[in-house]
Amino acid sequence: MGTYNSSDIAAFKNVWVFCEQRQGTMMPTSLELISEGRKLADELGVELCGLLLGDGVEALAGELGGYGADKVYLYESPLLKDYTTDAYAKVVSDAVQAYRPEIMLFGASNIGRDLAPRCAARLHTGLCADCTHLDVDVAKYVDFLRESSTLDVDGTSWDMDNRDLKMTRPAFGGHLMATIICPRFRPAMATVRPGVMKKSAFDAARAAAVEVIRPQVELGEADLHTRVREIVKETRKLVDLTGAEVVVSVGRGISSNIEKGIQLAEELAEVLGGVVGASRAVVDNGWLPADHQVGQTGKTVHPRIYIALGISGAIQHQAGMQDSEHIVAVNKNAGAPIFQVADYGICGDLFQVVPEMIQSFKAVKANA
Repeated sequence: MGTYNSSDIAAFKNVWVFCEQRQGTMMPTSLELISEGRKLADELGVELCGLLLGDGVEALAGELGGYGADKVYLYESPLLKDYTTDAYAKVVSDAVQAYRPEIMLFGASNIGRDLAPRCAARLHTGLCADCTHLDVDVAKYVDFLRESSTLDVDGTSWDMDNRDLKMTRPAFGGHLMATIICPRFRPAMATVRPGVMKKSAFDAARAAAVEVIRPQVELGEADLHTRVREIVKETRKLVDLTGAEVVVSVGRGISSNIEKGIQLAEELAEVLGGVVGASRAVVDNGWLPADHQVGQTGKTVHPRIYIALGISGAIQHQAGMQDSEHIVAVNKNAGAPIFQVADYGICGDLFQVVPEMIQSFKAVKANA
């Protein structure tokens, strides 16, 4: 192995995903990233590799293969059983220096946000945080801009041979979308927001065929400055927006009677077996906790049904819900932008419309 040089771009190849597991369970974001990484690897004509750290986690390698990984680099050690910044940063950095992937993806979880920047600094490369969209192929990137921006993409000259990873993320508090590239160093590194990438279907044949590589773990007690003494799980009621089939979100339109508006949303969500979401305005005003927020600066959701109550539909909110299968909007402003992306729109006062919706759904369920 030659001397590691992050600016020697030609020496780097393949797409890697850091596959985060906690106590032997793979995190959903890692499977989303493996699915997205498969697309990037196919566009580049290279292999997709998962990087899996832990102790006694070999069984998870097949799961990664089933979602698209060609290879899994498995680093196992008792010192990697629980996540610590020192241990994981060393092993991940050593792995990148040894095998030199051109793209390295992390989930924007608490662990990913702690680990990725430390590795980027050690590897002397750039990191784009909290991405919501990734592209390699320029034509696909231009199509993305055509659909999601106001830029004159057809009047712009593009370098169609550019193969840099194009990493798109919210900027200026979510008011703009910025696309970042890392043309001078490798790997191009990104953390990706949970829920924004769609998980592909599991392929049992791929799972059986995945190649597992077990490099030697060069890690000792002297490398660790912290030790996990105990893991205490706190039970707290959190809303699972990203996994919900139905999301009923409320916006500034409930301001005339906040308590009643939230109550109606909760009742409608309960009837439909869903959860309650919120716009940024609702969270900023303290009407609902931050874990309810949908949008560029909140969570990205892909439910079967998304119901927007009193939400005007600013571009920042649309970015978090526009890929829902069916969108229903209730707003008394006929010109609200939300109606442009809604499959069904009701122009009316939510305090009058929602009770009727609740009764109608209850009647349908009673007669089912």
